[in-house]
Amino acid sequence: MEYRDLYDKDRKLTGKVIKKDDLVPSGYYYITVMVFIENLKSEILLQKRSKEKGGAWATTGGHPKTGQSSLEGMQAEIKEELGVDVNLNDLILFKTIKTEDDFLDLYYLKKDINLNDIKIQAEEVQAANWFTREEIEEMIKTDEFFKWHIAAYRDYLKYIITR
Repeated sequence: MEYRDLYDKDRKLTGKVIKKDDLVPSGYYYITVMVFIENLKSEILLQKRSKEKGGAWATTGGHPKTGQSSLEGMQAEIKEELGVDVNLNDLILFKTIKTEDDFLDLYYLKKDINLNDIKIQAEEVQAANWFTREEIEEMIKTDEFFKWHIAAYRDYLKYIITR
């Protein structure tokens, strides 16, 4: 069974934990991480979520396990979902968004990853592929892009423009 650390409104650890998939108690927060992996051609690596998770294309993300920092959790999610090792120093936190029950940390990673080197986690992911911004915009229009990741994708675009 996986557990998640709970934080207070100021993102301080409370010492309390919840089981994966449990509702976050009122007044507490957990951490969500998401990464935008960009190759040298400025394409974005997306993963097609499993049918059980809706089957839409999305960026890689998840929740750090108890004891993991946001950064360590992001590294672990990339390894778990894509089978790719990344260096912690290569992950750049570019934005944190506080919601009603979590702190969403958005990361950027510039890395060319050969699709043949990806080993997807079948329980969560059906496929992975590189996409241009134009292709992603079309996915958004046709509801093929996971709707909960659209705002984060827009934040990524703003970050790239200001880099």
